[in-house]
Amino acid sequence: MKGGKTLIEVNNLYKVYENKVKKTEALKGVDLKIKPGEIFGIIGLSGAGKSSLVRCLNLLEKPTSGTINIGKEEMNTLSSSQLREARRKIGVIFQHFNLLHNRTVWQNIAFPLEISGAAKSDIEEKVTKLLQLVGLQDKAHFYPAQLSGGQKQRVGIARALANEPKVLLCDEATSALDPETTKSILRLLCEINQQLQLTIVLITHEMAVIKEICDKVAVLEDGKIIEQGLVIDIFAHPQTATAKKFVSSTLPSEVPASFRSQEEMVRITFVGEWAGRPVISDLIRKLNLNVNILSGNIEYVKEKPFGILWVEIEGSEEKKKEALVYLSSLGLGVEVIKNV
Repeated sequence: MKGGKTLIEVNNLYKVYENKVKKTEALKGVDLKIKPGEIFGIIGLSGAGKSSLVRCLNLLEKPTSGTINIGKEEMNTLSSSQLREARRKIGVIFQHFNLLHNRTVWQNIAFPLEISGAAKSDIEEKVTKLLQLVGLQDKAHFYPAQLSGGQKQRVGIARALANEPKVLLCDEATSALDPETTKSILRLLCEINQQLQLTIVLITHEMAVIKEICDKVAVLEDGKIIEQGLVIDIFAHPQTATAKKFVSSTLPSEVPASFRSQEEMVRITFVGEWAGRPVISDLIRKLNLNVNILSGNIEYVKEKPFGILWVEIEGSEEKKKEALVYLSSLGLGVEVIKNV
């Protein structure tokens, strides 16, 4: 079940890399709270600090300062043996799969169980269930070289789930895949999240991935989180230039080029049920004015409809103001763009 207490809490996290030539601050005071069962996205451009953050979460990189708590464990205070035990409850899947090429699919999934000393009967049972979960029952005795990219990532997911983790870290897990395969892997992650109530932290540079499956998102830039919240809220009201750029990469939010000669336009954002309602028709009937629809888009943010509509409202200034008040009263996002 999503919600409740915080499962992952990151406070004032810094990571500095130093060598003889220079010092590089990869993370600069990152704060995060992630609840059980959430799919939490972390998005940023190359060099923003995403990989450093995900590697700090399971202490593959030791933070320079700050704290990381996962469940009841303060990760950066654990001894080596305690950390090894804690990491068993943190699964990781990677961009380039990281499979053992001399082992079959079955043997790759069994590998973490063998390391943890599981009994053969338990390994047999778990691997069988995991193969079914990721849809690879017929590929058990294939080697990685015989698999497609999507199948390799399914093996990586099954292997990451072998020790029944409470957290799954996905580091650019779909970046090496084509769009259709990406969708299938994201659907699988959603199913796993729902079936196993697994908390997923998804690192990516693609907003299309975020909008497909994430509940919340944090935007990382130059080692800092500059914006975070519910994905639908970030789409509807991005506050920073970087967030706006990411949103427009999957749903155009700028004034359409063909209408940039307009003196005044109104940008209306619709979320959820409003995307399917005849708002503009109601506005025209209610106020007896002309409204020209110039452009519009509707997308789905984790199955919730979200749209942007560009319109021109004709009439007196008083009538226009009345129209804007009416639209705002419905809870729609309304923004007047002048001298386009």
